[in-house]
Amino acid sequence: MSMQIAEKIKSSGVVGAGGGGFPTHIKAQSQVECVLVNGAECEPLIHKDVELMTHRCAEIVDGLRLLMDATGATRGIVGIKKKNSRAVQIFREALAGSELEVLELGDFYPAGDEYELVQLATGRLIPPGGIPLDVGCVVSNVETLFNVSRAAKSSPVTHKFVSVAGLVHEPKSFWVPIGTSYRDLIAFAGGTTQNNFVMLISGVLMGGITSDLDEVVTKTCAGLIVLPSDHYLVSRKNRSTEQMNRIGKSACDQCTACTEFCPRYLLGYDIQPHKVMRSLGFTTSGADYWNKFATYCCSCGLCTLYACPEDLFPREACEQAKNTMRATGNSYLQEKTPQVHSMKNYRRVPTKALLRRLRIAKYEVPTPFVDGFPVPKEVRVLMQQHAGKPAIPGVSVGAAVQNCDLLAEPEGSSLGARIHAPLSGKVSEVTKDHICIIVDAVAESGGKPV
Repeated sequence: MSMQIAEKIKSSGVVGAGGGGFPTHIKAQSQVECVLVNGAECEPLIHKDVELMTHRCAEIVDGLRLLMDATGATRGIVGIKKKNSRAVQIFREALAGSELEVLELGDFYPAGDEYELVQLATGRLIPPGGIPLDVGCVVSNVETLFNVSRAAKSSPVTHKFVSVAGLVHEPKSFWVPIGTSYRDLIAFAGGTTQNNFVMLISGVLMGGITSDLDEVVTKTCAGLIVLPSDHYLVSRKNRSTEQMNRIGKSACDQCTACTEFCPRYLLGYDIQPHKVMRSLGFTTSGADYWNKFATYCCSCGLCTLYACPEDLFPREACEQAKNTMRATGNSYLQEKTPQVHSMKNYRRVPTKALLRRLRIAKYEVPTPFVDGFPVPKEVRVLMQQHAGKPAIPGVSVGAAVQNCDLLAEPEGSSLGARIHAPLSGKVSEVTKDHICIIVDAVAESGGKPV
C-alpha cells in the first residue's frame, strides 16, 4: 500500500508547494517516525496556507494520514501559529480523539524553517547539513498534503493556491491554473492601486522580485506581494552584487548582530554571517577560511533585512560564499554537536516587529479565499517547477490536450517531477523551457480542486 501511494504521488507530479519544490514521492519512499505538517506560513503578508487550512482541513488531514501510511510514521503533528485561532480550532476538532496532534507556534520569523519546526515539535536537532529524515522526520507543507490527498484519487497537480496582497484593490487567495500570468492574477485581485509597482514573488524575505507581468505561476509560487516601485524593499532587492559587496567591504564594522539574530546560529549551527562578511575584504587570500561560516545558511534573509543596523547584505554574502565553495570544491563540516543557544527564545523576531522594520505594516490585511477565477486564454507551463532536472516535453506543437494530460516528465530516473496540462486546449509552442497552450474557449476549470 505504501509503495502504491508513493507511485500515485509521483505519477501526479506532487512537489513541495511551500517553495522548495522537492518531489514528494521521494519523501513518501522513506521510513520515519513522525510526519510534521508545516502550516507556519511565516513570510509576512502571505496568508494562503491559513486560508487553505481553514477551508480544506479534511483533505490536508487525509494527505497527512496517507503520507504517514507511506512512511510508516506513528506520529503526525500539525504546526499552526497560535494567532491563527480559527485554523487551530478547526484542526483540533478534526484531530480530537486521534493519534494526531496540533502544535501551536509563536508568531515569529522563521517559524516555518524545517530545522526550527523539527526542534519545536520533537526536541531533536537535525545534524549539521542534514535533513529531517536524519532524525526520523518528514516535513510537508499543508498544500503539498492537500495535493497528496488528490493524488491518491489519481488527480494530478494542475492548479496552485495563491495569495495576492499589497497594492491591489481586493487582496485575496484563490486557485489558479499553473502557467497563468501574473497579469491575470492581479486583474482578479481588482487591479493595482497605483501605476508604478513591482511584485515580490512568494515572499518578502525569501522571494524574488520582478516587474514582468507575463511571468507565470508555478507549483511553488505562494503568490504576489505588490509594492510601490520606490519602496524601501525594492531598492534593497534591486542592488547589484557589485554594489552590495562594495558597501559591505567598506561599512561592515563586525558588530555581530547578523550572527546573533541568525535562527540557525541560535539553534547551535556554526553559521556566522559577520565572519562571512570578512571575505569581502579578502579578495586574494583568506576568503576560503571565512566562506566556510556560510555553509549552514538557510537564506532566510533575517540578517540582511532585519538584524544589520547598517542595512548591509550578509545573506547575499553567504550565498556568494556557498557558490564559491561549490565551484572550488571546498566543504565544511561542523564537528561540534549543535546545542540550542541560551538566548534563543529571547532573540526571536516577532512578525509585527518585522513588518515595521520592512515598512510594510500597512499592507498586513486578510486575503480571504475567493472562488471563480476566470479561465485564462493562454497558459505557459514551465518545465522547471521543482528541485532536480527540468522535465522533458512529451507533446508537439498543434497537439490537442485535455486538462490533466501528461505534458512532460523527468528523463529516465533523474530527480524531477511530472507536469500536466492545467486546462484543455491546443499546444502553440514547445521549447526545452516551457509549453504554451491556447485554452479552449469552452474550457472549464479543468483539474481545479472543488
